[in-house]
Amino acid sequence: MRFVLATVALVIAIGLAGFGVAQRTILNGANNVTAEVQTTSDAAVTVIGGTTLNSLDGRQNVAVSGSDTIFAAYARTSDVLAWIGDTTYNEIGFDAQTLELTSTTRVGAETAVPSPAGSDLWLREYTGENRLETPVVLDKDLSIIVVSDGTAAAPSNISIRWPVDNRTPWAGPLIALGGLMLMVSLVFFIWGLVHARRSRGPRRSSIAGPKNPRGPRMPKLPRQRSYRVRKPRAVTFSRGRRSTRRMVAVVPALLIGAVILSGCSSNLWPEFGDASASPDPSAPESSAQVVDTVPPPVATARQITSIVDEVTKLAAETDASLDAAALAARFAGPALELRTGNYALRAKDSAELPPPAIATAETGEVVVTLPQQLSLEGEQWPRSVFAIVKNTADETKAPIALVLIQQSPRDQYKVNYAVELQPGVKIPDLAPKGVGATSYGLDTKLLSLPPEVLLAAYIDVINGGTASASFPLFDVTNDKLLADIGLEKRTARKAALPATLSLEYTNAPGTGRVVALSSDETGALVTVSLAETEVVKPVEAGATLNPEGEVKTLSGITGTTKGTTASYTTEMLFYIPPITSTEKVTLLGFSAGLVSAKELP
Repeated sequence: MRFVLATVALVIAIGLAGFGVAQRTILNGANNVTAEVQTTSDAAVTVIGGTTLNSLDGRQNVAVSGSDTIFAAYARTSDVLAWIGDTTYNEIGFDAQTLELTSTTRVGAETAVPSPAGSDLWLREYTGENRLETPVVLDKDLSIIVVSDGTAAAPSNISIRWPVDNRTPWAGPLIALGGLMLMVSLVFFIWGLVHARRSRGPRRSSIAGPKNPRGPRMPKLPRQRSYRVRKPRAVTFSRGRRSTRRMVAVVPALLIGAVILSGCSSNLWPEFGDASASPDPSAPESSAQVVDTVPPPVATARQITSIVDEVTKLAAETDASLDAAALAARFAGPALELRTGNYALRAKDSAELPPPAIATAETGEVVVTLPQQLSLEGEQWPRSVFAIVKNTADETKAPIALVLIQQSPRDQYKVNYAVELQPGVKIPDLAPKGVGATSYGLDTKLLSLPPEVLLAAYIDVINGGTASASFPLFDVTNDKLLADIGLEKRTARKAALPATLSLEYTNAPGTGRVVALSSDETGALVTVSLAETEVVKPVEAGATLNPEGEVKTLSGITGTTKGTTASYTTEMLFYIPPITSTEKVTLLGFSAGLVSAKELP
């Protein structure tokens, strides 16, 4: 009976362990699904949408081939389509019935695009020759753009591979149970052997028979010496109780070790409890959860940092080489005017001071990033981004506040304002990086002073001083700009001129676009630019004007009877509190400089 039980347990063990092993081998399906398509159109652009990429669950592996040079990048789908514009492109879809990719040509008026490499819209870009393959984890609102060189047909072969969940959670338990039943079988088998060994001895009858009578003894034969060849003793294994016990102890230990080693993988065991507590590593990384009604920012913190790094490197190079033409690749508006004027001034006199340096990645860091939120309705461009760069190598240098503007999808972000922050100013609390800031309309009623009248009110304070009707609106306690160009300064300069000369000032809005981005408490950071013109001319016939300082250097005039005109550009960053606040409008920083000087006609 014991051998029967051992045989039954052995059969069950083989069945359980065999089925568990089969789940991991012959019964286990493919670990991925690959869908392919070959485009046939001459479109220069191919777009793989986020919906297509997420047709199946898991990490996507995208492979592209079919041209000598391959460029691919991914970004927000709306940004990709905006960059393509009215250009013909291939749209890659997914057929759920055949598990194959599809290609549809979207016809546009244009047939070619400029090189997309380096666009500020891309979250990441890739390049390759002949073949490009990369794993990505993209959400449905992101898409991949694929081109060759922008003119030739886009790479024709597209394939996407997704992982398949081929985990076998019951393989481990089955193999473990099989090992346990094998040990049970061995126990029964050894038990049967021990019992059979004990039952081999002679058996005596319980009934005694009649005794035979003794007969006469036979005589003994003489002994003869026998000769035997001694053979070597064969090596034998002990079969005593100790050996049996060793076998019983060693075999289960080996089986348990084998089961443990074979079952270490989490794919071999079922998960109990809340599966969401352990996210699938192949699933896309989820970003911070934001209310659906909040529009996304125009750029991520990583994008902004990358853009600022390029800006600071270019500024450092052009500040040294005085190459204003190269500077235009990343600067525009009043920021470009100021640096261009400074380069022209320093080209004539190397002793002139350079513009405020913007710390590079090696000497500083981006300590504040505030992107504009996308508009849920209406025009998506121009877009604005606010950033503050701090010089960590030299704490005595003031941080620089940058406002970068992207005019259209194919344009790069350019610095329109590069403002030195005043000492001791406090930047208001701003929205988190992943949320961004609302772009206020210039006529908003949410602020104590609408951005559209901010500059006019400040100009009135410059011209009128404390007598200005707008003076109570501003906190001028630490306003160094007002001390430099305000009414008192102008009055002192006019008084210092000889009676034969006159000095007149004209203030007007500059070329910079007014940008108003919300703070965390519904206030606003507002940037404006001021164009100031200074005209000095003789008031008596025959009187001569001898320019001095920067005006003399930039204009090249040593003496004139006509007079001179000098133009200055001033960039300003203000904080306007919300309409419910009792705070005043504060100037947070400014940068000013001479941009042109010439003789009056």
